[in-house]
Amino acid sequence: MSPRRSAAPGEPTFTERARRQQIVESTIDLISTRGYPAASLSAIAEAAGISKAAVLYHFSSKDNLTRTVLTQVLEEFTAYVAERVEREADPLDALVAYVRAMVGYQQANRRHVRVIIEMLLDDEGGTRLKTPGRHQTGGRLQGLMELLAAGQAAGRLRAFDTRVTALAIGGAIDGVVSHWLADPELDLGAAADELVTFTLNAVRARD
Repeated sequence: MSPRRSAAPGEPTFTERARRQQIVESTIDLISTRGYPAASLSAIAEAAGISKAAVLYHFSSKDNLTRTVLTQVLEEFTAYVAERVEREADPLDALVAYVRAMVGYQQANRRHVRVIIEMLLDDEGGTRLKTPGRHQTGGRLQGLMELLAAGQAAGRLRAFDTRVTALAIGGAIDGVVSHWLADPELDLGAAADELVTFTLNAVRARD
């Protein structure tokens, strides 16, 4: 059996998986630099150095391709944050890890941030969601709510509405990162420190 073929019948070969990933990466580059409307199948094919027919062989439509791109970006983002949160046993340390991971991932993966913004926001300055609440794709809101609830159960956090507080923390992070995207001179490391202080002051149990 060829080493480039998958062991399971019907599964994509190594070459096919590599080609699909090449197309995904080219789409990420295109959307992040030129915007979602400019990422036509022809433009994606040109960026990938292949034919439009080859793109359609692996992804039946632009919608199918871009959904795959968004899913991959969000899954990588979610996994990065979860890994760092799960290292911490103390709920407060886990919350700090969450805030720093949310900022740190976006700082290191600017292309991915642009893709999320392009695909989840409208074209009017990137300020209005196409579908309200869709930016919470990937279980982001629920995950943070559960983190806050665990801190309350351990007596480390005060009593509050976890949904509202999770929305406030997430909104603060999004606001800072959005400003950084528009103004790269912003010291995002220092901003992360302030976000940590803001978050802990908002939720920590008082003696």
